[in-house]
Amino acid sequence: MKCFTTINTQKKKNLTHFMLAFGAFIFMGSPAFAQTGNIRGRISDATVDNPIKGATITVAEDSTIRTSTGADGTYRLSKVPVGRKTLIITFVGYERTSVPNIDVITGKDALADVKLTASFKSLTEVVISVGPPKDRPLNKLAAVSARQVSPEEISKFAGGRSDVARLATNFAGVSAPDDSRNDIVVRGNSPTGVLWRIEGIPVPSPNHFSSLGTTGSPVSALNVNVIGNSDFITSAFPGEYGNALGGVFDIAFRKGNKDVYEYTFSAGAFTGAEAMAEGPLAKKGSFLVAARYGLAGLFNAGGTTALPNYADLSFNFDLGKSKLGNFSLFGIAARSNINFRGDGIDENDLFAAKDENTDVVSKFGVIGLKHLLAVNSYSSIKTTIGASSSSENVDRERIFNYDTPRSTTLPFTKINNNESRITLSSVYNARYSNRFNLRAGLLLERYNLKADLTSRERQADSDNDSFPDYINLINSNNSYTIFQPYVQGQFRIAEALTLNAGLHGQYVSLNSEFVPEPRASLTWRIAPAHSLSFGYGLHHQNVPAPILFLNQYINGSPVQTNRDLDLVRSNHYVLGYDLRPASGWRTKIEAYYQSISNAAVEANPSSYSSLTEGATFGFSIDKFGLVSKGSGRNAGVELTIEKFLDNGWYGLTTASVFEAKYKGSDGITRNSPFNNGYVVNVLAGKEFKVGSGRNVLFADTRLSTAGGRHYTPVDLQASRAAGYEVLQDNIAFSRQYDAYFRMDVKFGMKINSSRKKVSHQFYIDLQNVTNKKNVFVRRYNRLTNNVDQADQIGLFPDFGYKLQF
Repeated sequence: MKCFTTINTQKKKNLTHFMLAFGAFIFMGSPAFAQTGNIRGRISDATVDNPIKGATITVAEDSTIRTSTGADGTYRLSKVPVGRKTLIITFVGYERTSVPNIDVITGKDALADVKLTASFKSLTEVVISVGPPKDRPLNKLAAVSARQVSPEEISKFAGGRSDVARLATNFAGVSAPDDSRNDIVVRGNSPTGVLWRIEGIPVPSPNHFSSLGTTGSPVSALNVNVIGNSDFITSAFPGEYGNALGGVFDIAFRKGNKDVYEYTFSAGAFTGAEAMAEGPLAKKGSFLVAARYGLAGLFNAGGTTALPNYADLSFNFDLGKSKLGNFSLFGIAARSNINFRGDGIDENDLFAAKDENTDVVSKFGVIGLKHLLAVNSYSSIKTTIGASSSSENVDRERIFNYDTPRSTTLPFTKINNNESRITLSSVYNARYSNRFNLRAGLLLERYNLKADLTSRERQADSDNDSFPDYINLINSNNSYTIFQPYVQGQFRIAEALTLNAGLHGQYVSLNSEFVPEPRASLTWRIAPAHSLSFGYGLHHQNVPAPILFLNQYINGSPVQTNRDLDLVRSNHYVLGYDLRPASGWRTKIEAYYQSISNAAVEANPSSYSSLTEGATFGFSIDKFGLVSKGSGRNAGVELTIEKFLDNGWYGLTTASVFEAKYKGSDGITRNSPFNNGYVVNVLAGKEFKVGSGRNVLFADTRLSTAGGRHYTPVDLQASRAAGYEVLQDNIAFSRQYDAYFRMDVKFGMKINSSRKKVSHQFYIDLQNVTNKKNVFVRRYNRLTNNVDQADQIGLFPDFGYKLQF
């Protein structure tokens, strides 16, 4: 779909000057008086999520500001001076926990939900945890290759466009040297191997302009202002996660403010115009509703005359605690469309051509009802029932014999896909002792896929009308079921030694295949600042739907010859070392090996493998009668050095050196298209207090470099003869693009009103500040009859403004 690229130089300068002048006006016009804000949140048990009544919350910078949680585990600290604060949470029988860098502002209550871990030896002992909670995942059974992601991180980092998927590319083991989409490539795996979950249920790609089988797009439909702290896992997943090979993004929604009404209005080039409201609902609940409308087209951020239009609505209604438990209703509704007209397309356009007209409409939606029931003081059951869907409609026509007297306009491609699913998830959590926790559950998904693809792409002219035949390649109306039971326990063998072990099962009705998947991890804290960890997991995933349901015409009749392919199988091995050299610092090294089998390959010797799908925006349309005999392997070493925000500055450096290989049915080991070889990210930021200290200037920068992706060279002579791109598949992925490099610089201001509960924030994000022209693709151009290179975006100044009150 359409990449959001550059605008002209004069508009860039005008935007920059306007935002600087606007920020200076607000800052200079604000008198300097002391001001305060509030901190609210919920304290709960890390294992069963039951609320903890009577926990003490203290502001470290002023111990006179303190409070205790109520029966529902919630608290609210009032009249806290604005600025970064640290909370200390204590309760008998649980580890003492500190939560640093809570950003207190005047316009909105700061949110700090905290899950406490039971102390090891006795109910009266309190153990001081090492490091801030944000460096550990929310899921306490995820002991390796996992980290917590906060909404502040998503919006803070330069070049991130407030996109949670783009944030992940800063983490070790993740690469995405592609400015046009937010696909996540984890440890050399295809982005199709990523599992997205929202509030515990799997969902299709949560993006605008998404396509069937993909997990990324140009614009995310996840609103950062609605997201709560979430987990990102890159390997050896805990037992509750299935049908994924490459990674898991477990997204949580935050709850609205149950004490007061709050409002947010914001605008940005990529995030769009947004209005959000939250507040109390009935006596015990809260609501949160946010709506956005894309502005990229308004600011000519499309890179073409085609204007991208997108809008979404997100909500979370918490009905509060009752005798029947706690119910909440959540959801997202998103719609996007774009229309390309060839006569207005630049010849260097990445995704359109002068001899084509294309209309695209896509939709994404999810709605769910979640119920949390405390069975007793040590166990709970969380049940979620949800429905989700993703659809795309593409109508493309091509002008054959373009710009000649014989030009003829004909329909070229028609896509009408709709993937919907009904999901039931139920999880039992129990803390039987300070040493043993148990999680068991089941996930039931009922899929319905209506897919239709008709195209002239790569087709013969069997009727001799001088044009490729218009052939129906996919015509599917299928329903199938995926059932996933699981159980996992955590046993603290000693205070410094923790074992997680479990079993996940997966049944797919398409091929009636059931697979058991053992999972295990062991963590040994050698010393307070040193720990070792080992993880293993067996994982399976079905081949992407566009490949499974592809039609092959046999004796004139369409047959889905790939429908019964086996699940792709992957063994994950991870060894990690974690060092806390000083307060607020973390260093982590992980080595991993992944062995993949049962990948789909052609029956005759060839270089094709389903492991290479996801390298482009579409899927292969000429791979029939595939067999589950392909293999692959990924191996690498990752380094993370992180300085958590303290004394106004933070830093993050990640480096990965890896190798990703695969074998097709010809038995030759080849580079995967995702075998970049290395990825390095360096991020840093600084906050400066100005005036009385209640206003803040901030600056952030990001530098990213990676080896280029491997690609298959074009057979120019064959392409000219065929009239479409023909690749040299016998030397598949033997070439590599130039190394990717990009630097982003972001700066802005936070302004707290001195007289009202109002705060302002604005920023300018200079993306690709060096204007480096990274290679996007080298491809056959049927209009020039040559292999042409298309480059990615150059310098683009993103900007944004937010008002909270």
